[in-house]
Amino acid sequence: MKTIYKRILLKLSGESLAAGQGHGIDAQRVAEYATQIKEIADAGVQVAIVIGGGNIFRGLAGAARGVDRVKGDQMGMLATVINSLALSSGLDAVGQPSQVFTAINMVPVGEQYTKWRAIEAMEQGKVAIMSCGTGNPFFTTDTGSALRGIEVEADVMLKGTRVDGIYTADPEKDPTATKFDHITYDEVYARNLKVMDMTATVMCKENNLPIHVFNMDVVGNLRKVIAGDPIGTVVSVK
Repeated sequence: MKTIYKRILLKLSGESLAAGQGHGIDAQRVAEYATQIKEIADAGVQVAIVIGGGNIFRGLAGAARGVDRVKGDQMGMLATVINSLALSSGLDAVGQPSQVFTAINMVPVGEQYTKWRAIEAMEQGKVAIMSCGTGNPFFTTDTGSALRGIEVEADVMLKGTRVDGIYTADPEKDPTATKFDHITYDEVYARNLKVMDMTATVMCKENNLPIHVFNMDVVGNLRKVIAGDPIGTVVSVK
């Protein structure tokens, strides 16, 4: 398989693992993701992954219900560990080696993250699954993805979502919304598009890390993105 990237950072939402159930982890969805990830790893692509935790617990939602914000965000970090372990187990089932890294010390659940150990794992053919976001409260897993993508020197951040790219408005709410094939970071700001949180978007712009938004829930789309097929939306400096 032809590939246009050597190393990627794949950002997955926690909700995507629930596969429409709203919460929890859907075994079939995990298996589909694992099979797709193994396919691109077999093609020689080095894969790092960051997963959200919204299918289990979201810190902001907890804070709205009276949970201390710092503790709520820490609970959210633990949710990302659960999702990371689930995906790692799914990868094991299809014969793809992986390593779970945690931003806070959680040995033996996962190895504490460092840039060099994550790169070493990828160079050994393992998928590096990086959990706990940045390890700090008040930062989203989008920001964690941007940070990790920059640190491990990924060629691109692939943001797997449930829609097929970036639109002028929410396509699930506005049927007249139109899709962008390409958009700049500055246009994202100017249009106030909710691609990622502002901190994550600024980090990607300042470090020239392109973002490719696509529908991960369609089996085969990850391979198409890696092969350079014109699907989804690319965000870059120009």
